[in-house]
Amino acid sequence: MLKRILLGLLLALVALAAVVAVKTWTTPSRQLAVAPAPKLDIDLQAAAKRLAGAIPIRTVSSLDDPAANLAEFDRLHAYLEQNFPKVHATLKKEVVGQKALLYTWTGSDAAAKPIALMAHQDMVPIAPGTEKAWSVDPFGGEIKDGFVWGRGTLDNKGNLFAQMEAIELLIASGFKPRQTIYLVMGDDEEVSGLRGAQPIAELLKSRGVKLDWVLDEGLLVLDGVLPGLSKPAALIGLAEKGYATFFLSLDTAPGHSSMPPAHSAIGSMSAALARLEANPMPGGIQGVAGQMFGTLAPEMSGINRVMLSNLWLTAPLVEGQLQKSPSSNAMLRTTTALTIVRAGNKDNVLPGRAEAAVNFRVLPGDTIDSVEAHLRKQLGNEEIKIKRYPGNSEASPVSPTDSAGYRTIERSVRQSFPDAIVAPGLMTAATDSRHFSILSDAVFRFSPFRMKNEDLARFHGTNERLAISNYGEMIGFYHQLLRNTSAAQPQ
Repeated sequence: MLKRILLGLLLALVALAAVVAVKTWTTPSRQLAVAPAPKLDIDLQAAAKRLAGAIPIRTVSSLDDPAANLAEFDRLHAYLEQNFPKVHATLKKEVVGQKALLYTWTGSDAAAKPIALMAHQDMVPIAPGTEKAWSVDPFGGEIKDGFVWGRGTLDNKGNLFAQMEAIELLIASGFKPRQTIYLVMGDDEEVSGLRGAQPIAELLKSRGVKLDWVLDEGLLVLDGVLPGLSKPAALIGLAEKGYATFFLSLDTAPGHSSMPPAHSAIGSMSAALARLEANPMPGGIQGVAGQMFGTLAPEMSGINRVMLSNLWLTAPLVEGQLQKSPSSNAMLRTTTALTIVRAGNKDNVLPGRAEAAVNFRVLPGDTIDSVEAHLRKQLGNEEIKIKRYPGNSEASPVSPTDSAGYRTIERSVRQSFPDAIVAPGLMTAATDSRHFSILSDAVFRFSPFRMKNEDLARFHGTNERLAISNYGEMIGFYHQLLRNTSAAQPQ
């Protein structure tokens, strides 16, 4: 009897192994087979100098002071006009709100739905105390060792100038777009986009504009970042997570530290925050993350290919590994971040108030209401008051991969980065594009930056820089994208 059971188990294991093997090695690649785009005839060193010349223009936006650095934005506008004369002679330029820019390149076919390319003018400041950690002056716009250095090269003047360079080249070649193209350049993306991108979206809506698709900054061409993938992965963001901050406060009677109560304001708040951090919202490989891993799996090697090709069996193991890394865990769930704690001002006084702030990045499928319900449950203390941040925003809709926009972007990426694997992905940070869901159901997020793992910290960090060779690829990508868009027939 025991031998029969063991034999049955062995046969079951053999059958299971066979199913896993067949599923692993017969899952086809989803990559488009296209020829690389022709190499552009461009003076790349001159283009790099034009980008470098914009770095000393300190277009740093402020949440609390809308009037901050307005003169710097005027300087940037003048610099753009000076360096891209054909763009400014051909496209209609409008200043919206304070300093946001909207360019309109009218297409030849009035019946064709327009598209929008987005980039933002503003940038974040240098973190106080880190200035000396930079290898160069962060606002010097220095060209050194094959890179353009300085704040804004990656986020987001690199995208903005690459788009302008591509369009200047297209105009010089006699190209005329079939559909109208809007260039949207917000001036406050780093502090919400409420003064720039949102008014532009509302302006276009008031004019009856419906966009076929939108492309903003977003996910990257990751080289050597994803385990098991020997080629770079170019990820196109189908959606971005929502933003939800909650301010917490707990009031108790203040008192002398010589006679402390059993539960102080600080202790009660700390215990509640610990419970919250220890119990994250549920998640898993589903939605956009499922689409991404499903696309990458056939391109993987070794055990990674086996595991990702058989998530019906291996999902718990794979999810357990992904949860160990903050970056991959963020793709699986709504994340919880304790960002501010305040209480007390003297060592021998029990404070009567403890305050905290918790920031959630909301996964598509969750809502701010469901996040607040989770927050209240996990805090486990009805005395803690909860207040929502007014700037909270829901997760964006998920854009379709079977749309003309995704197919055109995918093709352009494959042509411009022929060594890369293209897959859909989820943007875990916020962009100006979230304001454009009122104009299109196909909003995508992709920045054509080649990034290694060690380069990711340069975004908003120290020694931000852009490789000149990569800048040439970026210009080529936008050039090819607009050519492909104009050549595509309406779906």
